Amino acid sequence: MVLTALFSCGTAQNKENKQENNGATETTTVTEQTQNNNTMKALVTYFSASGVTRNAAKQVADIIGADLFEITPEQLYTDADLDWRDKQSRSTIEMNDKSSRPAIKDGGKVKNLDQYDVVYVGFPIWWYTAPTIINTFIEANDFTGKTIVPFATSGGSNIKKACEDLQATYPDYKFGEGKLLNSINKADIERWAAAVK
Repeated sequence: MVLTALFSCGTAQNKENKQENNGATETTTVTEQTQNNNTMKALVTYFSASGVTRNAAKQVADIIGADLFEITPEQLYTDADLDWRDKQSRSTIEMNDKSSRPAIKDGGKVKNLDQYDVVYVGFPIWWYTAPTIINTFIEANDFTGKTIVPFATSGGSNIKKACEDLQATYPDYKFGEGKLLNSINKADIERWAAAVK
């Protein structure tokens, strides 16, 4: 059985946030947080080589009411390109080169990015981290003042290293909790989205 895993790409949020107000304790529930976050405009972006991450991204966007943007490579990946056992395959060569930045259609720029407060970035895990095309995407856009929330699909790896690598590469950007989405649970996705600040 595949379990959905959650790893930190930022500061974890409690299900209830308690604040002191004139000596009284106010409790904000997950439902109230979700309502508050409805004022935050979200965009779900994703790169999907085989369709698995695309399916997860579409479900997330539907659940949280976000817009959708596909990160489409200029040159689509073939099955041979994705053969991780072949040291000469396109994906192997890209992942072995930290400076690799595969080209994205239309330069990878999101139109009207300014209108979004939160940008979810989805990808399959390759070599325990995010594919280098995600670096192309992040570097093509200015995420200053926004929260980047990674999510991924994987055949066996978790998302922890991908989150750490992205934070280390882009220390000036704010990251939210990363989540592995090999399966989708509506209530779980709503809680995850509600915790984004």
